[in-house]
Amino acid sequence: MSFKPTPFWLTAIVAPLVTTSLYAAEATLSLPSKATVGVEVIETLTFESNQTRLSDILLHPTQSADASHSLPEYCVIIGNAQLVDERIRVTTHEATCIETHAADSNIFTGAFSASAYAEDGLYGIACETSPCTLSPGQTFLLTLDEAVDIEELDNPSAELNQQRRQANGEGVANPIPRDQATPDAE
Repeated sequence: MSFKPTPFWLTAIVAPLVTTSLYAAEATLSLPSKATVGVEVIETLTFESNQTRLSDILLHPTQSADASHSLPEYCVIIGNAQLVDERIRVTTHEATCIETHAADSNIFTGAFSASAYAEDGLYGIACETSPCTLSPGQTFLLTLDEAVDIEELDNPSAELNQQRRQANGEGVANPIPRDQATPDAE
């Protein structure tokens, strides 16, 4: 059996090497300028006949073989959509992501300036229906307009969980029980 390089195999072999890890030392979510990530809308967007702009749309990451980078699984990206010449132009301005590591998590919220490109490489997503609609499951690429470096936020729940995991009754929520009768026993 001979091995024939195909787009599928090439993607399977090369993608892990190209994709850069977002979790760096000192917990910073970092992506370079012009990086691409796969996304989709969270809920269906429909442009009515007199409507050309939708504000505060919500996107989340999804897998795309054409993306150069990936985002943590738990991300919400906020942006705007505009209908121009039968193409939906999506621009983003903010992202909130949670990177999980077993029982711990890191939270990142900050500026995220990117523009949408369709799988055909053209700016904006081609409108295929009337009225023009963008639905969940319809993957497209966001290309970052500038580098992203978002520092980790304080995570009060992580601190609380750390206190709970402390042994020998030192944790606030994990005291050593005292040898006393229960209040109901009296």
